[in-house]
Amino acid sequence: VQLQASGGGSVQAGGSLRLSCAASVGTLSGYGMGWFRQAPGKEREYVSGISWNGDSIHYTDSVKGRYTISRDDAKNTVYLQMNNLKPEDTAVYYCAARRGAGIPYNYWGQGTLVTVSS
Repeated sequence: VQLQASGGGSVQAGGSLRLSCAASVGTLSGYGMGWFRQAPGKEREYVSGISWNGDSIHYTDSVKGRYTISRDDAKNTVYLQMNNLKPEDTAVYYCAARRGAGIPYNYWGQGTLVTVSS
């Protein structure tokens, strides 16, 4: 599967963005999906994940209550709705896919840049 992330941009603190991750080749059906981010000068970190059937969803503590992950397999797309954005959310966001729980994500999209100004 090949992934294409989009939806990044520049917003002011408190604003919202919705990221999309679409399969440009193949299907997302059956894949667990995740969002990661990498801020300038920092290591890449896990943000959120959703299981292949949507029954299991996780968030890192810093985004709980502000971000929502969802998937629409009919559209072959996973979303990350980001509300109440903070300057510390500024990063390049990546989507990733894996065939099962508990294994490394082995398919990665290109990043999309999110910039939040104060």
